[in-house]
Amino acid sequence: MPEEEKEAKPLTRKERRAAKKAEKRAKKRAKRAAWNKTVRLFPANKKGKHIMHFMNFLRVLFVPLHFLLFPYRLLGHKKVGKGAYIYYGNHYTIWDIFYPARTTWEGIHYLAKQPLLEAPVLAKWGQRIGAIGVMRDGSDIRTLMEALKVLKNGEKISMFPEGTRNKKSDEEFLPFHGGAALMSIKTKTPVIPFVLCERPKPFRLTHVVFGEPMELSEYYGRKLTPEEYAEADEKLKNRLYALREEFRASRRNKKKAKKGKNAGKNKAGVPGERGEN
Repeated sequence: MPEEEKEAKPLTRKERRAAKKAEKRAKKRAKRAAWNKTVRLFPANKKGKHIMHFMNFLRVLFVPLHFLLFPYRLLGHKKVGKGAYIYYGNHYTIWDIFYPARTTWEGIHYLAKQPLLEAPVLAKWGQRIGAIGVMRDGSDIRTLMEALKVLKNGEKISMFPEGTRNKKSDEEFLPFHGGAALMSIKTKTPVIPFVLCERPKPFRLTHVVFGEPMELSEYYGRKLTPEEYAEADEKLKNRLYALREEFRASRRNKKKAKKGKNAGKNKAGVPGERGEN
């Protein structure tokens, strides 16, 4: 005769509590994920500016702390006017989000990894500032559609095409993910390239250079191939390298000029043989 099936043991009180907590956590995660399914848009005020009041609160709260711990100097095109722009820069630390935020008092929609926007605190903050979730594999078409919606509404976006913080090299960027050129071309939105010229370190000055807005107008009004979009993305990446090299060349020239000036002073201050008594 087949053995009789053993009856399932009832859960203990401790196990029931654990199961209830797990179910509650799963519901919260689903709710946080749902918050970011549709990006929050911010209407323009009477002056045509898209203001995020919660982001301004975060600016006032964290920007001074950031500057105290990681001092920096913004160079170049550091005052951005109203309207749609795409910020496009390299990425070393989580604090990098503050550099674009210092160039405008308008709101900025940041592209961030979806798992970050499902964390307990960051989910609420992300929803309030209209952050756009990005899947790790970069295949989420929803991200692109939400970004296009933001730009067509006249708002700003900030993205780090490396996709994650660069912990490998101070000279070479990580492989860039495409998408910025497509967003720019589809919506005719200028791209503001910015580059961190050094890896930020506590209490050491970091130079951040903002380039002039780039318009990929040579691609407007055409049906482009994937290769042409890749070519446009390559132009954006190369601009970051160029900005950094221009800054470094400028510093080298200043050091040479200073060194030559000091050498001239020292030479002028040394008494000649004829002048000696």
